[in-house]
Amino acid sequence: MTTNQLEIEVAMQIQKPIHEVFEAIVNPEKMANYFISESTGKMEEGTELIWKFPEFDFDCPVRIGKIENNKYISYSWMMEEQELFVEMTLTEKENNSTLVSITEKSMENNEKGLNWLSGNSFGWSNFLSCLKAYLEYGINLRKGAFDFMRKENQCS
Repeated sequence: MTTNQLEIEVAMQIQKPIHEVFEAIVNPEKMANYFISESTGKMEEGTELIWKFPEFDFDCPVRIGKIENNKYISYSWMMEEQELFVEMTLTEKENNSTLVSITEKSMENNEKGLNWLSGNSFGWSNFLSCLKAYLEYGINLRKGAFDFMRKENQCS
C-alpha cells in the first residue's frame, strides 16, 4: 500500500503514574529537564507559546490545541515552513505505569518528507527516552547530547 502523506507514530511505557507524566509534559519547568530549555508558558488549551531548545538558537512557535487532563495533548508547530500536528495520548497501565503514544502528521511522501520522517521519528523516540530517564531516574539525557547539531534542523 502506498500513501501520499507520511505520519510518525511512536510509543513508550513509563513507570510513573499518569498525572506525573502529564505534568512533566505540560509544565515547562519540568520539560526543561529533558526537552526544551524554556517556554513562554504552560501548555494550556488555546495558548500560543514559544519554545527554545538548549542546543539550537531559534524560537519554535507552538499553538496548543486540545488538552484533556491526564489523557491527551495536541498542538501544532512549524517545521521547515510547514505546520505539523502533534498528538500525545496517555494511557494508564498496570503497576502505576503510563503508556505515552505520540503521532505527528503529516508531510508529503517525497524526499523532504522522508527526511522529516527519519529525523522526527528519531526525535520523538529520543523525547520519550529522555522523558522516561527524567521521570524514573532524575537524569537529563538531553544535556549536551545534540550540541553537534546546533545549526541543523530548525523550526521556522
